[in-house]
Amino acid sequence: MEKSYSAISGYVLVVVEFILAVLIIFGFTRGMVLPGVLMIIVFLFLAPGFMIVNPNESAVLVLFGSYKGTIRKNGFFWANPFLTKKKISLRARNLDSEPIKVNDKIGNPVMIGVVLVWRVQETFKAAFDVNDYEHFVTIQTEAAIRKLAGLYPYDNFEDEDAEITLRSGGEEVNEELEREVTDRLKIAGIEVIEARINYLAYAQEIAQAMLKRQQATAIVAARFKIVEGAVSMVEMALQELRKKEIIELDEEKKATMVSNLMVVLCGDKEATPIVNTGSIY
Repeated sequence: MEKSYSAISGYVLVVVEFILAVLIIFGFTRGMVLPGVLMIIVFLFLAPGFMIVNPNESAVLVLFGSYKGTIRKNGFFWANPFLTKKKISLRARNLDSEPIKVNDKIGNPVMIGVVLVWRVQETFKAAFDVNDYEHFVTIQTEAAIRKLAGLYPYDNFEDEDAEITLRSGGEEVNEELEREVTDRLKIAGIEVIEARINYLAYAQEIAQAMLKRQQATAIVAARFKIVEGAVSMVEMALQELRKKEIIELDEEKKATMVSNLMVVLCGDKEATPIVNTGSIY
């Protein structure tokens, strides 16, 4: 587990180093060679211990293979020169993944890309529990995408019982993605701030076929509305004619009128009227 390390202020050791430098010069000018050499050794030993920790940055300290702690406080510090210091950024980072080909719940190949906002929460796990935590984030995010795709269909054209789909799931799908990524990245001490799908499409090999299917579905739905509206208009026209007693129509005339009105109202092109100047019979 991560633990805090209390380092000495670097400014104190700067003063010590300055005093040593003055004593070294004084010793050599007075002919005290041995004390001067010893102070040079001490000066050189202390020098590598200085380090700077920037805001939203940490330093993981290891002494001969033993974890000693993490410095999270920013500033200028000095620590044992034998300590190995590994800097780990605590800033939030973006992962904009390239769209990858996966199979949805019913086996259709789809392309999915996500945006992941993450940061290191536990430096001990990030430094020692995985080999490369940045690469680990990338690989596990792809694995989470593949699992998410297997939970939902792309749309409900083929799975009409699906209440949630990748295309229309919205927040529910994003929340499931965030939960899956969070569970996978816990081992590396990574906090997931946000995970969202930013690209979703059918794979190229079936995109044209699916587009035609969607167009056909849209055309059928539009035709249904047109016919429904036309029937209502014909019914209203017959009722108004009968109500206002404009003309008496027998069943044959009603059928002809209904046929003509349906052609006019449901046709793809504008109807061309034909004026009959003789008898309607």
